[in-house]
Amino acid sequence: MLNLNRAMVIGNLTKDPEMRYTPNGAAVTSFTVATNRKWTGQDGNPGEEVEFHDITVWGKLAEVATQILHKGAPAYVEGRLRTRSWEGQDGVKRYKTEIIAENLIALSSKAGGTSYTPAADSNPVEEITKPAKKDDKKDEKPADAPTASDDEINIEDIPF
Repeated sequence: MLNLNRAMVIGNLTKDPEMRYTPNGAAVTSFTVATNRKWTGQDGNPGEEVEFHDITVWGKLAEVATQILHKGAPAYVEGRLRTRSWEGQDGVKRYKTEIIAENLIALSSKAGGTSYTPAADSNPVEEITKPAKKDDKKDEKPADAPTASDDEINIEDIPF
């Protein structure tokens, strides 16, 4: 039987990422991403709905997230869904569903489209990739090769 647990969201951070360390020394960062959905009803009236997604990031990616992400900035987050449960001090059982991030891309111009993508073997030692600078003429490409500007994502071009 095949299984798939994958979540992808593009939205804006509602606050700066908060990083802490577990007693074992593992870095963990958490933040929330808001996504919007707009529509026009059958009666012609517009509607809008906002969804808030709790994001948790572990390891080296958690450290990088605090450097490249900030409140209000748009970001792409990809990972898996996890639901936790606990009993509150009042005795009521509580649940929280969150996205455990495995890939992040900061879509704001301040971060320069900085992304952090894990290696294929899910090793926590990954590398950060940034778009090439236009001034960097060291490795010139043939005229028919795509340029860095061809790969850039303009947040205004996203239809939602």
